[in-house]
Amino acid sequence: MRITRSVAGRRRRTAITATTGLTVTALLLTGCGDSSDSGNGADADGNITLTIADFGQFGYKEAGLLEKYHELNPKITIKEDTTAEEKNYYPKLLQQLNSGGGLADVHGIEVGRIKEIVDTKADSFADLGRTIDVDAWVSWKAKQATAPGGKVIGAGTDIGPMSLCYNRELFEKAGLPTDRAEIAKRTAGGWDDFLALGEEYKKNAPKGTYFMDSASAMFNAVVSSSPEQYYDAEGKPIYKESASVKKGWDLAAEAASKKLTQGLAQFEDQWQAALRKSTVATVVCPAWMAGQISTYAGDANKGKWDITSSPGGTAANWGGSFLAVPESGRNVEEAAKLVRWLTAPEQQAAVFKAIGVFPSNKGAYELPDVKDATLPYFNNAPIGQIYADGAKSIPEAVIGPKDGVIKDSISTQINNMEQRGTSPADAWKAATQTVDKAIG
Repeated sequence: MRITRSVAGRRRRTAITATTGLTVTALLLTGCGDSSDSGNGADADGNITLTIADFGQFGYKEAGLLEKYHELNPKITIKEDTTAEEKNYYPKLLQQLNSGGGLADVHGIEVGRIKEIVDTKADSFADLGRTIDVDAWVSWKAKQATAPGGKVIGAGTDIGPMSLCYNRELFEKAGLPTDRAEIAKRTAGGWDDFLALGEEYKKNAPKGTYFMDSASAMFNAVVSSSPEQYYDAEGKPIYKESASVKKGWDLAAEAASKKLTQGLAQFEDQWQAALRKSTVATVVCPAWMAGQISTYAGDANKGKWDITSSPGGTAANWGGSFLAVPESGRNVEEAAKLVRWLTAPEQQAAVFKAIGVFPSNKGAYELPDVKDATLPYFNNAPIGQIYADGAKSIPEAVIGPKDGVIKDSISTQINNMEQRGTSPADAWKAATQTVDKAIG
């Protein structure tokens, strides 16, 4: 769900490994029919190759789903073309849409881009609402990919309900409680309580360690918990007046000024090294982030981390993607069938088990691979319960066409406050200038 995500910072590489546990019987329940008679892209023997273009890590390889689909549909072979960085993937997708050439049968689209695609390129994609039960997704997920006329251009893959990951060993060394319920209690008042806990950590922090990795991550978590973020319901950019943006910015500036953060750009080499060396005590944790931590912290830190609810128990969504089918593809019907199968409950549960990205399909929440899920790496944290509880109360947020640009621009200037000592006023001025130029 995918990540480096420059948009919202989501790089979905993970070291969580597990077998999918899916039987052929369970997979067949999702409705794969015989595809040998499908249309224009078949060779003389009726064989079809479907291509998926995506970014970061959607989890299909790790969960063994593409091979399983071929087993169920022997005449269909699937090839996945993955771009590591979403910031490199998206401009290429726009070029392909504008030229009409080079498109795959299925394309991944990041949530921070979906509004722009809906507004400007909806005619380029097939209407998946004709073949997929969009009511199966959390309601706001379906709306994000729905054009004004009702056309659904993307099927929801995953969402990013919020939690807090913390290093139990560092907390213990700093004299803080390590029990996840106690941490939740100490931060029950919200992000102000979280920063207060950070100041307590700082008093006895092990040498060379910091309370959090990045103030920009906290900013994103704060903004993501609000229905009104960077745009209003009429589509007007309001990020300069947005209450959630102001709150997130002020908290980030406070964290930077109090030296509670190591000031790391998430997913970059220094951030990865910090996890490996255990120099950060907390990381704001949308569901997909656990895989990042386990990957880069490595086996040596297994069991040292834990997961609790986000400060204040505030429900928020950070991240998530869609699968879309270009209307001009040679195998539109078969591609739509594949998308329907990949986003069905059983397959989304398998991806969650394999790499930890949380399903957008509500039907997956009652499956054992989701509701009973724990993460051994994180002290057996009950992630199925933590994330499902959060997912049920995430507010429906207004998504704008340039959400990704706005997030990235503000995050860059928060990093400048942390790393360069840029004043909040100068950083905000630089952020708004960059955004205003980008959005026109």
